[in-house]
Amino acid sequence: MTTTTQTAATRYIGPSGLDPIMNRLANWLPKLGISVMGSRLLAVRGRKSGEWRTTMVNLLIDDDGARYLVAPRGRTQWVRNLRVAGAGELRLGRRVETFTAVEVADADKIPVLRHYLRKWGWEVGRFFDGVTKDASDAELAAIAPGFPVFRIG
Repeated sequence: MTTTTQTAATRYIGPSGLDPIMNRLANWLPKLGISVMGSRLLAVRGRKSGEWRTTMVNLLIDDDGARYLVAPRGRTQWVRNLRVAGAGELRLGRRVETFTAVEVADADKIPVLRHYLRKWGWEVGRFFDGVTKDASDAELAAIAPGFPVFRIG
């Protein structure tokens, strides 16, 4: 069942249909050292348990070399954990890279969201409610609060 909440602060689109099965399969690729267009296994400590939690993410690298994680489904568990932890790991096979994360302000998300949609719109476009890489800055600004973005370093 898809869970969609309309406020930007609580927007979350949960897995539905075949998503849970596909997500489990997709999570194996980075564990095996296979990156699909920059995918990584994100590991973040749970905000309550302190245990490592993992999920596959698309690592976005902009033209200036800045790196970002975008949450197309909104306020997911990994977003909530990363907000508390402020750091995590990107894993690909045996390679583990630790990072720190800073959440990007809504006003600064526009170019990041556009770049993200250029690269992965084919995969995540369904979570953007018809907004595409060709959207105006105003359209991207309108949806920005519902899409957490972290700059990592």
